[in-house]
Amino acid sequence: MSSLARNFSLIALLLITAGALWAFGKAWLADHPEHDPAAPFTLTQRDGWATDRKLTALRSDPAVCRAVLVRSGVSFTKLNPIGEGTCRRADRMTLDDGLPLRPRGADATCAVKAGTVRWLQQRVQPVAIRILGSRVTSLEHLGTGSCRRIGGGETGTWSEHAMGNAIDIAAFRLADGRRISVLDDWSGQDRERRAFLRAAHAAACRDFGTVLGPEYNTAHRDHFHLDQALRGWGTFCR
Repeated sequence: MSSLARNFSLIALLLITAGALWAFGKAWLADHPEHDPAAPFTLTQRDGWATDRKLTALRSDPAVCRAVLVRSGVSFTKLNPIGEGTCRRADRMTLDDGLPLRPRGADATCAVKAGTVRWLQQRVQPVAIRILGSRVTSLEHLGTGSCRRIGGGETGTWSEHAMGNAIDIAAFRLADGRRISVLDDWSGQDRERRAFLRAAHAAACRDFGTVLGPEYNTAHRDHFHLDQALRGWGTFCR
């Protein structure tokens, strides 16, 4: 066989191999959309290589976020904008539909709703069943929107609550009647309750831009602060 013929044969073999690898990769990504940046994101999708990028898109574009909710079968009610200046809240929707909050009627950004739904369904529920042997039936919260700066002073950085881009979770109600409180149980005597709260706190770091708990400072001793601040360097989790 001449040198030219050998080269053609090698090129043909390489092209066939590349085609086979491309077809295999395409089929594999179709079965694993969590790793495919181009695959539509849903709140039930498992964590994968592309998850962080998809969550960033959800936080940065309310229209993309609302499409994710629709695709995930999560109903919502879009509300009219309110507020002015830094505290103008253009992206508002109710959080109650499909999300058991106490008190009801809280509204927040789409990204907060999506993050809370994903966190509760995909992370908190499995942890509650595994550690506590019971499902979570509702989340007690301390609010979502509040036109204020961090720490409540007259100067300093504005809180994500000012834009309705945060929610503070104070306790978890279980199907068996128990109430797991951040204030009472984070450092309480019950080892299972402590373990559950720490697991729930750590898990939130996958679905939110900022996660703050009792070990961050005394202002958070009674709740988990969860917000969807868009950060270029990832999640701030303390």
